Amino acid sequence: MINISSWKKYRIEDLFDIRPTKHYNAKNALLFDELGTNPVVGNVAYNNGIGGYTDKPNTEKGNIITFSDTTNANTIFYRESDFVGYSHVQGMYPKFNRVTPNILMFILTIFYKTAINKGYDYDFKFTRNYAKNIEIPLPTTHQQEIDFDFMEEYIENIKQNVNYRIKLIKHIKDTPVRIDVNKWKKFHLYDDQLFEIDMGNKLDKIKMTDKNPTIDFVGRSHNNNGVTAKVDKIFGIQPYKPGYLTLALGGEYLGSCFVQQNNFYTSQNLVVLKPKTKMTMYQKQFIATMIFKEGRRKYKAFVDELNRHVKSDFSFYLPVINDTSNIDWEFMEQFMKKQAVKAEQNFNFFNTNS
Repeated sequence: MINISSWKKYRIEDLFDIRPTKHYNAKNALLFDELGTNPVVGNVAYNNGIGGYTDKPNTEKGNIITFSDTTNANTIFYRESDFVGYSHVQGMYPKFNRVTPNILMFILTIFYKTAINKGYDYDFKFTRNYAKNIEIPLPTTHQQEIDFDFMEEYIENIKQNVNYRIKLIKHIKDTPVRIDVNKWKKFHLYDDQLFEIDMGNKLDKIKMTDKNPTIDFVGRSHNNNGVTAKVDKIFGIQPYKPGYLTLALGGEYLGSCFVQQNNFYTSQNLVVLKPKTKMTMYQKQFIATMIFKEGRRKYKAFVDELNRHVKSDFSFYLPVINDTSNIDWEFMEQFMKKQAVKAEQNFNFFNTNS
């Protein structure tokens, strides 16, 4: 434990200039690129805030902190390298002179914890004005100035203690997966080989009970397979069966697609995909990944969401047999099995070197 009794509180506004990041005023379909190399920082709370990649020039320099002002505080991230900004993504530009990755990571951690504890959400959004007025404790020297040396050394020690994690990452990166998708074809969700689109239960979690919870409640989340709670079974409403897919149509986690493992109900703005043909778990997982990737690439939360596209023009790539329109189910099966084997190998590597 760190003794913080001598630390002083500082307002974020005194430490950072917070302003919107520079961005291209373009729809996702024109912004993101399959072969893009420059990261686009979006309004997402996963993948370090990177919503995709583009071939357009970077708009922002790295070594800053960013967050989204459209939702909660889960989108606070450190940006190591240059990137492309996005609407509603705020940049935190340091006013102090000693700006190193370690110091920014130290401040970010305290800022993140403080902001999370304030309970920001979709209704009580984490805006720039709220962020500026947050006070955070920081270590100080005997001269009552910010102790940058302490922050630098503290984070550096943490890095040294987790070197085995870096070793794992390098091990994984040494075996990249590359697929030739040039002969793949686009399919709609409702095509004969794929799904029946069910609009879901549209239930409100706040009205659910959990005295004897036996049913998964699937919401617009990217964590835990989209399951946000366990709830009681509702008299007169039959849960959906395991093996169906769920797809979030909007919000921060637009495009999140999962194969459900248990009986479930769904929240609003989420559809259920019922396979029209027999599919294995591996094949469903492959398709869910492709749906998610296309959803994030082409559509934009709160601007151009999937709601009005899901039953009409939303389409995504899948492998086909010999340039026909027949989906190559075997390719998907074998590909996902190989990834499962690699995941197990990486897990074993991690445990051996931890």
